[in-house]
Amino acid sequence: DLGMKNKKINIKEKLIKINEYWSPKVIAEMNNYQFKLAKVKGEFIWHSHDSTDEVFIIIDGKMNIELRDETIKLSKGEMYVVPKGVEHKPYAEKECQIMLIEPKGVVNTGKIKNKYTSPNDIWI
Repeated sequence: DLGMKNKKINIKEKLIKINEYWSPKVIAEMNNYQFKLAKVKGEFIWHSHDSTDEVFIIIDGKMNIELRDETIKLSKGEMYVVPKGVEHKPYAEKECQIMLIEPKGVVNTGKIKNKYTSPNDIWI
């Protein structure tokens, strides 16, 4: 649907529509990549993505990305790219608003399927 894909996107307005944590929603596509927004709070799970890097862009708030040998502390306006295959565990003490950019079809929990696994291609 080109009508939806050629419109200006207001990120703050899209974030208002997200009411649950750890449930990324798609706001745009470019080539085979999706731009997703999510609100995160508390601990996620250890996981990795075997076929792609994953970028976290902090729109508002603070979060940590635990790696096995260090912790990446991120604040509003910062970003971090987790290399493919690297185990990581995101964590946010208070609500944090993020953007993820990743190929279509990437499962947010990697190979693990559990209560944190979010359905793909949910647009807001």
